Amino acid sequence: MLVKDIMTPTVVTVTQDDTAIEAAKLMKVNNIGAVPVTCGSNVCGMLTDRDIVLRCVAVGKTPDECKVSEVMTGSAACVTPTQSVTDAITLMASEQVRRLPVLENGELTGIISLADIARIRKSPEVANALCEISMP
Repeated sequence: MLVKDIMTPTVVTVTQDDTAIEAAKLMKVNNIGAVPVTCGSNVCGMLTDRDIVLRCVAVGKTPDECKVSEVMTGSAACVTPTQSVTDAITLMASEQVRRLPVLENGELTGIISLADIARIRKSPEVANALCEISMP
């Protein structure tokens, strides 16, 4: 099975110049916990709800003044739509992430999450990936 078969094709994004509060509101409205960060037409990082809490709120910054660029993870492991789901699982485990932007010719075309994979694959492979992702 390929990434394009199970990825979510509609992706909510933020820019590095958005504020943490703007990102949090988008996450709330869309019921999601992570968004790719774009710099022009490129994906330059990922932002999670956990990033906002730990790197903004927990250190005393205010989310309405804190820029996404201050709290995001500055790189994003990515896959292509034609890569196998097994490749995505392997990359998630090695990078210790639960979501991967999907890029085709450098353009963001979707996102794949561990939850997407778990829905279609009930196997020890998914459980092992989750264990590796969650290791300190």
